[in-house]
Amino acid sequence: MKVILNKDLTPLGEEGDVKEVAKGYARNYLFPRGLALPFTPRMIKLIEGRRAQIEERKEQKRLDARGLKEKLDTLELTITMPAGANGRLYGAVTNQTITDELAKVGFQIERKRIEIAGNGFKAVGKYKATVKLYENQTAEISILIAAQEIKTEPVISKSAPRRGRRVDHRSEVKESTETSAAAEPVAQTIEPDNSDVSPSVAADLAAE
Repeated sequence: MKVILNKDLTPLGEEGDVKEVAKGYARNYLFPRGLALPFTPRMIKLIEGRRAQIEERKEQKRLDARGLKEKLDTLELTITMPAGANGRLYGAVTNQTITDELAKVGFQIERKRIEIAGNGFKAVGKYKATVKLYENQTAEISILIAAQEIKTEPVISKSAPRRGRRVDHRSEVKESTETSAAAEPVAQTIEPDNSDVSPSVAADLAAE
């Protein structure tokens, strides 16, 4: 069935375009979301009344696309990826990778607008990617894929544990206790020296 697009809808078309779509797609998706209008005399008249504003918006899109093309054509995007000694990447640079890298330098471009050869770039080197802009305008990005330096930690060899007699910690405690006891001063009884005392006094002292 025919519908009139009420908004830009990539990749179907732009606001004001008349398109042929499946009935289910129109009734279940486009119409409920306000993305399209039925192709009727009333809706045709409504869109035609907005035609001047639609054309102004299209012209602004053309100007924006030209400005973006000039920036992208002169851009060289450097992408650093882990790679082997032969330059083969551990993975691949895809259009999603390029989208993410472009966002880092201030360009918000949808992944589906970026075209690259094959299933992605899989080795270090220089490449080109095409960006689809507005209408038939395209830009070409220069891409340099560089190998990421992988730092390896030095390997420290661990010597095997030395084998020896098993230490009995209980004996250590016992020895420590005995050592401490030996170190403590022992009280001594000092007998009085009566060698210089007279016999009678000595007898009295002995009796005490």
